Amino acid sequence: MARFWACVAGAGFFLAFLVLHSRFCGFRLPPHLHFAFKISWRAEEILYRLDVDWPMYSEYFTGATFCVAVDSLNGLVYVAQRGDNIPKVLVFTEDGYFLRAWNYTVDTPHGIFAASTLHEQSVWITDVGSVLGTPGKKGTGLNPLQFDNPAELYVEDTGDIYIVDGDGGLNNRLIKLSQDYMILWLHGENGTGPAKFNIPHSVTVDSAGRVWVADRGNKRLQVFDKDSGEWLGAWNNCFTEEGPSSVRFTPDGKYLIAAQLRLSRLLVAAAPPVGSIGRCSVISTIQLADQVSPHLLDVSAKTGAIYVAEIGAKQVQKFVPMNSSFSSFGSYVSLPEDVSRGSWDSQNRG
Repeated sequence: MARFWACVAGAGFFLAFLVLHSRFCGFRLPPHLHFAFKISWRAEEILYRLDVDWPMYSEYFTGATFCVAVDSLNGLVYVAQRGDNIPKVLVFTEDGYFLRAWNYTVDTPHGIFAASTLHEQSVWITDVGSVLGTPGKKGTGLNPLQFDNPAELYVEDTGDIYIVDGDGGLNNRLIKLSQDYMILWLHGENGTGPAKFNIPHSVTVDSAGRVWVADRGNKRLQVFDKDSGEWLGAWNNCFTEEGPSSVRFTPDGKYLIAAQLRLSRLLVAAAPPVGSIGRCSVISTIQLADQVSPHLLDVSAKTGAIYVAEIGAKQVQKFVPMNSSFSSFGSYVSLPEDVSRGSWDSQNRG
């Protein structure tokens, strides 16, 4: 046994000598040895940690949690859920305390957005059927404006509204409305080319005035100029396995957060500079447990925390950014099965 370990130590010393010799004396190693000894000395960093104490009592989730919205100005988190004879909208503080519930606000909520200013507080919800126009009547019409399974909306401080309409319904379009509901521009056609959609599922606006749409069925993010509606480009290299179901930006505008529903995964990508879309570059990944199914998410403008509505786990989880800086090589977070998945029976909650 002693002779065996002596041989192992000798071999290790010899290989280390070859590496050092090639480094300082110009001697070239064979390609397979170069590959074997290619070591990165940069430590990977975890960018977010799960806040296991949010909310204080998870028993308030009694249905399938489809969407979440953060009102950072007032420190509130709105969660919309589906189910029979349950509250449809739950209101929490960002610290996790339950405040109240709305029982009969909507029938089948899909997306939610909190648009609050110093003078006005409002919450917008997309429901199966219609957001504006003829209540309860689906359609493709523009006068009056009608929707079919609108997925999500985004409201700017100016009052302008961006709506992605067509989560598997008749429409596959992106609409920009003024604050008095006049159509400013529209892209609306099913297809795979530029400015065409296949299940547009989420929409947001970055600090550079670009509109980002999660074109889920086409496995890409499409980008438009918010003033003219001009198509600026697309990201598809990050979504070869599955398209994005949700898209948001961090408060500093440096990073884009995207959810992938069936992969139960969140991607953190570097936001492109002004004037260039470029290619998607993933900085970090948050891997959830199987069948958690992150549907839509939102990011707190005050703390940078990510709130994820998970229809598979029937819960909302909060991920808090770490204080350390982002690693240029990215990182990977894997959550335990019992933490990231709902482990209770929703039918037996009080």
